[in-house]
Amino acid sequence: MSILPSWLQPVPLLRLVLLMVVKELGDHTYDSSHLLTTYYDFIVVGAGSAGATVASRLSEVEGWRILLLESGGEPPPESHVPGLFGTLLDGEADWSFRTLPQKHGLRAFKDQTTPFNRGRVIGGSSTINYMMYVRGNRRDFDNWAALGNPGWDFASVLPFFRRAEDYRGTRHGATAEYHGVGGPVSVEDKPWYTPLLHGFLRAGKELGYAVIDANGPEMIGFSVPEMTIRDGRRCSTAEAYLKPASQRSNLHIITYAHVTQIIFDQNNRTVGVRFNHKGKHRIAIAKREVVISAGAVSSPHLLMLSGVGPADHLKAHGIPVISDLPGVGGNLQDHASIFGLTWTTSPGHSLTWSTLTSPRAISDYIYTRRGPLSTPFPIEAHAWIESDEGDPYWPQLQFLFMAGTALYDDGFAMPDLLGYDRKFFYDYFWDIRGKEGFSISPMLTRAKSRGTIRLRSPDPHDDPLIDPNYLSHPHDVTTLIKGIKFALKVGGSQSMREGFGAKFHDKVVPGCEAEEVESDRYWECVVRHLAATTYHPAGTCKMAPHTDPYGVVDHLLRVRGVSGLRVVDASVMPLVVSANTNAATIMIAERASHLIKLGWISEFPDGLPAVNFS
Repeated sequence: MSILPSWLQPVPLLRLVLLMVVKELGDHTYDSSHLLTTYYDFIVVGAGSAGATVASRLSEVEGWRILLLESGGEPPPESHVPGLFGTLLDGEADWSFRTLPQKHGLRAFKDQTTPFNRGRVIGGSSTINYMMYVRGNRRDFDNWAALGNPGWDFASVLPFFRRAEDYRGTRHGATAEYHGVGGPVSVEDKPWYTPLLHGFLRAGKELGYAVIDANGPEMIGFSVPEMTIRDGRRCSTAEAYLKPASQRSNLHIITYAHVTQIIFDQNNRTVGVRFNHKGKHRIAIAKREVVISAGAVSSPHLLMLSGVGPADHLKAHGIPVISDLPGVGGNLQDHASIFGLTWTTSPGHSLTWSTLTSPRAISDYIYTRRGPLSTPFPIEAHAWIESDEGDPYWPQLQFLFMAGTALYDDGFAMPDLLGYDRKFFYDYFWDIRGKEGFSISPMLTRAKSRGTIRLRSPDPHDDPLIDPNYLSHPHDVTTLIKGIKFALKVGGSQSMREGFGAKFHDKVVPGCEAEEVESDRYWECVVRHLAATTYHPAGTCKMAPHTDPYGVVDHLLRVRGVSGLRVVDASVMPLVVSANTNAATIMIAERASHLIKLGWISEFPDGLPAVNFS
């Protein structure tokens, strides 16, 4: 049976691409369930961006036995083709979560909820994501340390970013020292782009912004994205870390293993986990530690199911309290972005569905790994502008410049993938059907709104309740209004008007007719209709000193109130980074692996094995 969504199945040439790629990649199998035993030194829950990294690095110690449990399966074939990343959403490799209805926003979305896609597959979200590689602002990490988390300042974490990277891009010279070479994760410049890329960069210069290396010392300016791509194929943590590590006899990877509970002894020491595998209830015992790397949604969910979390909430679900930690599942942060600011252009400049499915595009990809299928679409460039509050170089907004409109596929799949109410979608966008164009999405990098992850029930197979609480803080709304105004300057720049015939799609947003067009009240209405997730949840198992009553893990990522248990993923971020989260999540896992090894240094009579941070 095909695992492609129904809307893609009629495209035989794209399926041919998959067959060619799969043939070249070979039939690598990650699952080693036939080797499963009961006792391991370390158990890692979740084989995503963090878990794959941790398990791989711990398995470098020959004397340790590592068990990696993943609720999903092997990476599907289309995951290897960057241009097909959209086909993975809401499919077999996705948890297909949805948020609760939002009181303050999502007014253009069906039932005022939005899909909250997270990877349920080897490689986790790095197998289904957009592949953007951006670390964040150096001030993000310096602030983590200033909040009472020693060792997480930028100078301390930069070596772990570099350790993960095999940088293959073109930005050398003044910023070369900020890039790592020879690491597991291939990082390349965006390999294919439309003419609009140079238009966006020229527009930035017209507005006074330089073209920058976003992974260099500062990130105010416009930039060509760097991607986790290796020679035209996705470089997920499955490819980067687990494929080579799976050859080690001391690492067992179990797919379709859904962990239902962390097991503690009478002294609150973590001794193992319970999990379901192929219809059977299993137990695995950890001699040393359990590492939870299930992500910002599922890590707090598993902790609460196991009795670690807010006591009143756990008692309400009949779950015995092991450790009363009010912060578990709190502090949920996400980057809200406005999707729908669209300009039409003259023909021949932007991306359409026919661009991706043309015989030329498919031939280029099959034979050279180039062309539009070699890159995720449609983002061409991104930018950060100065903050007008506090440190100007710690931005509150990131901008995503996309070489297509919301109707690039004639509205066939995009409304459902993004979660729009279809009536709203067609009312607002249908006028530009068949036209080329571009979109600019302001993204809120340092939101003040906070949400929660809570139990729906004590059944571990029930999805948690996800409430991002978007736009509950008025500052987030005013910041996104500033973002809209800057986006209008870019779209209306001479570079875009004269070079591409750009014309803003100025149709009044349905539901905002009562407001004076282009007034702040109108733009606020637009924000509350169109702002939605950028799929960057973080913060739900907050790293904090013991003086913070809502902290969940300490600076060594050890869970409070118990022993032998760590959380390693984006959930530990005290504040989400000012950019896409995948790079920072991999860094957290690299540093956590080193901390775990340091914690067990007595195992190494000759000292901790050397780590090359070059």
